[in-house]
Amino acid sequence: MRDVALAPAVIPPLAGGLADSVFERAERDPALPVLARRARPPAAGWDEVTAVELRDEVVDLAKGLVAAGISPGHRVAVMARTRYEWTVLALALWAVGAEVVPIHPASSREQVEWILRDAGCVAVVVEDEQGIMTVGTVCTRLPRLRHVWQLDAGALPDLMQRGTVVSSTTVESLRRIVLPDSTAAVVYTSGTSGRLMGCALSHRGLAYPCDTLLAGWAHTAAPPGEQPSVLAFLPFSHVYGIMIMLMCVRGGVLMAHEPELTEAALASALTTFRPTYLYGVPSVFERLYKTFLRTAQQAGRGALFERAAQTAREFAAAEERRRLGTGPGPGLELRLQHALYERTVYRRLRAALGGRVVRGTSGGSALGRELCLFYEGIGVFLHDGYGLTESSGGITMQPLGREKSGTVGRPLPGTEVQVADDGEILVRGPSVFQGYVGDERATRAALRGGWLATGDIGRLDDEGYLTITGRKKDIIVTSGGKSVAPALLEQRLRMHPLIHQAVVLGDDRPCVGALLTLDPQFLAHWRGTLALPGDAQARETREENALREELARAVASANSAVSRAESIRVYRVLQEPFAPDNGLLTPSLKLRRDAVVRHYAAEIEAMYQARSRSRPVVQEPAEWDEPDDVFR
Repeated sequence: MRDVALAPAVIPPLAGGLADSVFERAERDPALPVLARRARPPAAGWDEVTAVELRDEVVDLAKGLVAAGISPGHRVAVMARTRYEWTVLALALWAVGAEVVPIHPASSREQVEWILRDAGCVAVVVEDEQGIMTVGTVCTRLPRLRHVWQLDAGALPDLMQRGTVVSSTTVESLRRIVLPDSTAAVVYTSGTSGRLMGCALSHRGLAYPCDTLLAGWAHTAAPPGEQPSVLAFLPFSHVYGIMIMLMCVRGGVLMAHEPELTEAALASALTTFRPTYLYGVPSVFERLYKTFLRTAQQAGRGALFERAAQTAREFAAAEERRRLGTGPGPGLELRLQHALYERTVYRRLRAALGGRVVRGTSGGSALGRELCLFYEGIGVFLHDGYGLTESSGGITMQPLGREKSGTVGRPLPGTEVQVADDGEILVRGPSVFQGYVGDERATRAALRGGWLATGDIGRLDDEGYLTITGRKKDIIVTSGGKSVAPALLEQRLRMHPLIHQAVVLGDDRPCVGALLTLDPQFLAHWRGTLALPGDAQARETREENALREELARAVASANSAVSRAESIRVYRVLQEPFAPDNGLLTPSLKLRRDAVVRHYAAEIEAMYQARSRSRPVVQEPAEWDEPDDVFR
């Protein structure tokens, strides 16, 4: 098959460290805006920082780090939300040859202590008083830790002032001795199970996927003639966030920072900064879709939105068949419907994203095909990306003009992907990590003959497109011996507006079950749309029955995508959402499945016991005819 517009297999080799691109950009295009930060007051919009201004700020901060005793090879932790200072600090640390150790600001005291000790950090930069308190409770047990700096207390200006006694040539000398294979960052795994492990990532490894993607795809990140722009809001404590930061810095993409992940803050940032490229995790794109639907229903246009959404998916699917050579493309009637909804619906949806977004990427976990098609159909080409901490980020990308929704595309040039006999995805290439810090046994287990064992399962089709079907450790084996990958069922459940989160389970159980949490905003809206007669008690009963029926339809819809033996036969609705605060989500918003099963062990047992009491216990899951729900 002929590849279309793929990035070149060979990109210019990295000669130094990641900070070099800041200095090169300042020399080549000093007036180019490269960063944006909230103006004071915030209502005033965004203040832009040019390439030369960023370079000067990085140098001044690097001088301060040198004055504080930070040397090449020292590890400095950064425990802050996604904000402007994070980017400047990381670049300054790389400029002096130090290594960045990201820590999510919501990490527990035990996690913070473990990372600081395991990485051997000599300093930590926290955001606020809460961070100071967290580190303060453990710092006496960390003999290597010399400095604790607080951003909100003016740590960076103080460091810059301290660095006035250091010559700029000192920073230049340190920057020029940074080698491409030097460690740039130690990024700790999300910790979906087991203890956190630090992945040592080199300057070369982090740069390679970024430079490859920029070489082949950067021209698609903005309308013709416009500078690409990105709103950074996902945590820089995760490799996905670091990759986005580096792509912007290395590619001359204007990047703004939004530390708040609330719906209101994100909506405000999107409509005021107006990015051209959108990135996120599936939960972000799912929530945007549900917000579109809820807003339309509140305006009395819910039916119009649902028709427009279905037309968008059908139009995108037809366009996909055309570009893949398996169909003629949208017919006349579909094109006319799509054009009508473009004038009445789609442009309004794009306006809610700022009005300039043309493409986007979802990562962190699998994104459903239907959601990909919806966004493409409204004019925002969204694709599902694939990468992991141990691969320094990106592994695959959609080839331009041959994009296939529901897959994560094809391996980046220079990166090889294989699928083992047991379905595990194996990766080899220049972005693969250097190893786990202080754990040679785990490193040997992950790197098998030069191939990285990802722990993900998937398949490659005849054209080399990769589809992710789940995590190897997440496979459910029922008591009847049926193996079930939960990811597809969970995706389809979350697509229902009322369902916020879903965990599919069933290990050593007679059938597959699910734990659900409800979307509080959509639930309140849904309740408001019900016009139920009777007194308060009667309305409450009817409302609960209506909710049961709605959720039963959601489960039935999810079950339609799998075989009968794999389908959900029992489920329970929980009152508390899964969140990083209760330890049921990682900071990068991935499920901690083992923690969920432990936390809700009693509820899970009761769920299955209730089912077995209502029906005879059988060995064949097919005899569990209709799914039961149990409200907690």
